[in-house]
Amino acid sequence: METTSGSALNEREGVAQPQSISGRVNDLLRKRRQPTPDELLRGIFAGDISALSRAITLIESRNAGHQQQAAEIIQACLPKSGNSVRIGITGVPGVGKSTFIEAFGTFLTGLGKKVAVLAVDPSSSISHGSILGDKTRMEELVKDPNAYIRPSASGDTLGGVAAKTRETITLCEAFGFEVIIIETVGVGQSETAVHGMVDFFLLLKIAGAGDELQGIKRGIMEMADAIVINKADGDNIKKAGLARVEFVRALHLFPPKESGWTPTVTTCSATEKTGIRDVWETIGKFIEKTTASGYFEEQRAKQDIAWFRQTIDQSIRSHFYGDPSTSAKVEQLAALIKSRQISPFAAAEELLNDYFGKRNQDS
Repeated sequence: METTSGSALNEREGVAQPQSISGRVNDLLRKRRQPTPDELLRGIFAGDISALSRAITLIESRNAGHQQQAAEIIQACLPKSGNSVRIGITGVPGVGKSTFIEAFGTFLTGLGKKVAVLAVDPSSSISHGSILGDKTRMEELVKDPNAYIRPSASGDTLGGVAAKTRETITLCEAFGFEVIIIETVGVGQSETAVHGMVDFFLLLKIAGAGDELQGIKRGIMEMADAIVINKADGDNIKKAGLARVEFVRALHLFPPKESGWTPTVTTCSATEKTGIRDVWETIGKFIEKTTASGYFEEQRAKQDIAWFRQTIDQSIRSHFYGDPSTSAKVEQLAALIKSRQISPFAAAEELLNDYFGKRNQDS
């Protein structure tokens, strides 16, 4: 066969040549390159789940450059957000939150809903990584094309939620998810943070575990819009029924809720998928009632103000500890506190005076 050149390196006519090594490297580099905010936004609005995941990872980053990019993404997503039902689900460890969420989420996708699950894992105080793995415990839901499960470590955030949960909700809503489920760590009465970012707060309980009286506490009970007694199956059905009666009685002792909604108590079995429809119908009635009264929109507005204040607190904390001289001063004062040469109160006052005095000089 005649060639256009005498070189043996020339391509033979009709023979497909393999991609060059440099071409494959370029493809790999393109995949590893951090997409721009505009690229991520185009992906989110086009329904690219990979773009959503990468954007969430970006907003969770503590890198200063990443935070600026994250702010651009959140700002662009805000006009397309707010069109979902936000549901917080809490309960003590072992109550079956993940099993319930999988059954509930599968039921919702069966109705044609797009469901996002923001599963917050407890973090190890030693390695700072997630201890649990919700994707491995929701084997059926994770394969559902209309569901998205995003586990995040709670870190040192109080309230059983991850630090960027509010921002993640915004991105998921802009993506088009109609139901956002937030599964919390289950730390008990400190779980007020999740209550402040959802429309409906669901408390999961189990019967026969000796916690019926433990569960009747003002904090968590006053926040709950519904109590669902899980694992109501087999020999536990009767116990669940009795527990339901006890919780109904307890709810009558609390003052009326600001929403005008009367909390309900139902039973279900997440493993047998019974009682799941009742939970969704209860949420539907709640949304209908609170929307008609104007409470729903009013509460969303209050939550946005709370988000604003929380962001200020986080920014102040970040700037304060991010100041090199302040960090060095913290270590010096910590050593003095340890040797009892200064009290913690006096050390804090000295540190703050130095910090604000330095800022006044800089300005």
